[in-house]
Amino acid sequence: MNQLTKAQFTVGLLACFAISWGLIQDALNSSNQSYAIILMAGQLVAIFVLAFILMFLLEWVKIFDLKTNSILTLLVLVTIRLLSGL
Repeated sequence: MNQLTKAQFTVGLLACFAISWGLIQDALNSSNQSYAIILMAGQLVAIFVLAFILMFLLEWVKIFDLKTNSILTLLVLVTIRLLSGL
């Protein structure tokens, strides 16, 4: 497995773990918990896919190195989640 794929998996998992706590709290406070759990799972899959896409695009442009791209991707994903909760 090459370095880009490892970084994509790592950033995707880190973003899912960082964002999942808020999603779990939303699901527990929801009146329809089965719908909330399905929505939470869909959002986590979307975050994981978005991490792959962002990492691929940042590596394709080749402005920064892989470590900087990983940090930028993680910050973007967490910021998107925080802003969408407002």
